[in-house]
Amino acid sequence: MQPRNSRLNSSALRGAVDLAAVKAAGEAAQKAEQARAERARQAATAEADGTAPQGQLYPLVIDVSEDTFEVEVVQRSAEVPVVVDFWAEWCGPCKQLSPILERLAEEYSGRIVLAKIDVDANQEIAQQFGIQGIPAVMAVVAGQLVPLFQGAENEANVRKILDQLIAVAEQRFGIVGGTGAPAGEGAAEPSSYAPEDPALAAAHDALDRGDLGGAVQAYQNVLLDQPGNTEAKLGLAQAQLLHRVEALDPQKVRSAAANDPKDVAAQLDAADLDLVGGHVEDAFGRLVDTVGRTFGAGRDTARLRLLELFEVIGPEDPRVTVARGALARVLF
Repeated sequence: MQPRNSRLNSSALRGAVDLAAVKAAGEAAQKAEQARAERARQAATAEADGTAPQGQLYPLVIDVSEDTFEVEVVQRSAEVPVVVDFWAEWCGPCKQLSPILERLAEEYSGRIVLAKIDVDANQEIAQQFGIQGIPAVMAVVAGQLVPLFQGAENEANVRKILDQLIAVAEQRFGIVGGTGAPAGEGAAEPSSYAPEDPALAAAHDALDRGDLGGAVQAYQNVLLDQPGNTEAKLGLAQAQLLHRVEALDPQKVRSAAANDPKDVAAQLDAADLDLVGGHVEDAFGRLVDTVGRTFGAGRDTARLRLLELFEVIGPEDPRVTVARGALARVLF
C-alpha cells in the first residue's frame, strides 16, 4: 500500500487520514519561508521604487467558489492558515457566526485568512467536505484539512479555537501568516525553520516510496539519537500503521471483529483499517469500546494502540480530544 497523498485539492475527501503529513510539514515550512522571503523582497523593491501599495499583504476575507478553491484556499494555505466558513443565505446561525469570523480575521491582521463558501452555490465542495449541517468551520494549513467546529459559537470560543489553530500552524508547519501591515511596513520576519536533517529526510523518502519496513527502521534510528523528535514519532506511527494493514484481508478482519467484539486482535486490525480508510471516529470509538469491555493485558494492548492512532492523527485534532475524554471515562 502506498502512502496517501497528503495534499488537499478540490476533490479532497473530508476525514481522509494524512499519512504523509510529516513530509508535508517540512515542505510546507520551506514553501512558507520562500513565500515570506519573496514577499519581503517585493515589498522592499516596491518601497525603494515608491510603488508600495497600501493595505493588506493579501485579502483577509474572501468569497471562494469551486473555480477558485485551489488557488484561494489550498495554495494560499502554504503561507497562512485559511479558515473556511461554510454558510448559506437562509441559515440564521450563519448570520450570527459569520460576522464574528470576519471581525476576528481583520483583528488577527494576516495571521489567518477567512474563506467564505456558500454551500448553495458550491454544492460539490460541500459534499466533498462532508458538510451535513451549517454553519460549519474548518481550516486548511499547508494543504492539510483541520476540522474546527460545527454550529454557532460565541466570540470567546471562536477566539480560543483560532489561537490554537495559529499555534498548530506555526509549531507543526512553520507557517506564521503575514503581518497584516501595508507592503513595505513590517514584513514578516524570517522563520526559524532549519533544513531537514538527512536521517529524517531518508525516513520520509522511504515512506513516500512505500518501503514501509525501511521507513519504520529509519524513524526508529532517528528516535534513538533524538528521543524527543515529534516529527519522527509521527512518521513512525504512520509507517507502522501502514505496515500493519499492508497484508490484511479487510473482509476477513471485519467479519472477525463483528463476530467477536471481545477479540482484541480483530478489533485492533479493524481499527487500523478504519483509520486508513478515513473513518477516524469509527477507529477511535472501536478501540474505546474495546478498552471498556476487556480486562488485563488485552485492555492495555487496546489502550496503547489507541494512543498510537492518536499520534497518527495529531494531538491537536478535535477528534483526538473527544476520544481522549471517552478513553478517560472508560478507564476511570
